Amino acid sequence: MVPDEESTHGAPESPSPDQIRQLYQIMGGYRVSQALYVVAKLGIADLLKDGPLSSDDIAMATGTNGPALYRLLRFLAGVGLFHETAPHLFVLTSLGAGLRADVPGSLRTNTLMQLDEAHWPAWGQLLYTVRTGQTAFGHVHGAEFFDYLGRHSEPAAVFNQAMTSNAARSGAAITRAYDFSGIRRIIDVGGGHGLFLATILQAYPAMRGVLFDQPEVVQGAAAALEIAGVADRCEIIGGDFFTAVPPDGDAYLLRQIIHDWNDDQATTILVNCRHAMRESGKVLVVERALAPDHRESLGALHLDMEMLVNLGGQQRTDAEYGTLFEAAGMRPGAIVPLGDTDQFSVFEGIPNVASSRGQ
Repeated sequence: MVPDEESTHGAPESPSPDQIRQLYQIMGGYRVSQALYVVAKLGIADLLKDGPLSSDDIAMATGTNGPALYRLLRFLAGVGLFHETAPHLFVLTSLGAGLRADVPGSLRTNTLMQLDEAHWPAWGQLLYTVRTGQTAFGHVHGAEFFDYLGRHSEPAAVFNQAMTSNAARSGAAITRAYDFSGIRRIIDVGGGHGLFLATILQAYPAMRGVLFDQPEVVQGAAAALEIAGVADRCEIIGGDFFTAVPPDGDAYLLRQIIHDWNDDQATTILVNCRHAMRESGKVLVVERALAPDHRESLGALHLDMEMLVNLGGQQRTDAEYGTLFEAAGMRPGAIVPLGDTDQFSVFEGIPNVASSRGQ
């Protein structure tokens, strides 16, 4: 998208009435966010998947107040999630279907995760983060994000479900876009319940894999790998990637791991991968990069703000990923766009000869 002329040539003109209305809608985005959370929490999209229902029927099914629920549904009809086809009768749109639990790549669990009682208060302290550079999440909860999940099983379960759902959206894309030929043993570092790794193993029957994540996370992986038909080719190991990762991999896959951490922490993870890999190995970082045009990168910039407020990590440019690789004793290799809706790319890190394992 070409930037507005006013953004590159001096001071902007006064906003038009249409721009004031647009700004008001942007300002009120929190209303849409919380309305989406309520719809996801109540499972309303799933109730409407077989056809229209009245707001009273939905209220009865969800144990909510009829008039209040009607106003919520009417509001989200204005956003485009529903249509009110007759007075108080609502149908689900294709946009709203993205909140159904049974849709591949559904955003329901992401909505529940990002707008729950843990995340939402942190966003109310964004000013604290901007002033201090520290996470608002830690300020509000007295614990950083992953430590908090370790102490609270319910949000941890929602987080793992959301990561699995994210993997479903981009898993098939990586096997179309990236050539894994020649990789005999792949280590998925921070791979959650293993759906992303399973997708790769399904596409490469001769490949063997290792799923590596925190012990309490990988406990939920065995069933998913069995269903995917790859359990006999996938070892499950629990551990801490800040300490060490499983050895002897031809490739170390890190999907949406590096962006969770600051530069020093990210470098530590990459160094541990470099030390563990085979001499001819490589690191495959799967992330959304920041494009020069901020409007084109808005999706990644949304995620960057999430990292800023809640986790302390960041989204990075191509050059910044290259700098991380160099700090870890590697050089940047190919950058392979996946061509998926989330605009992920694979960033290769290739070990320098002088930095091979054991030196």
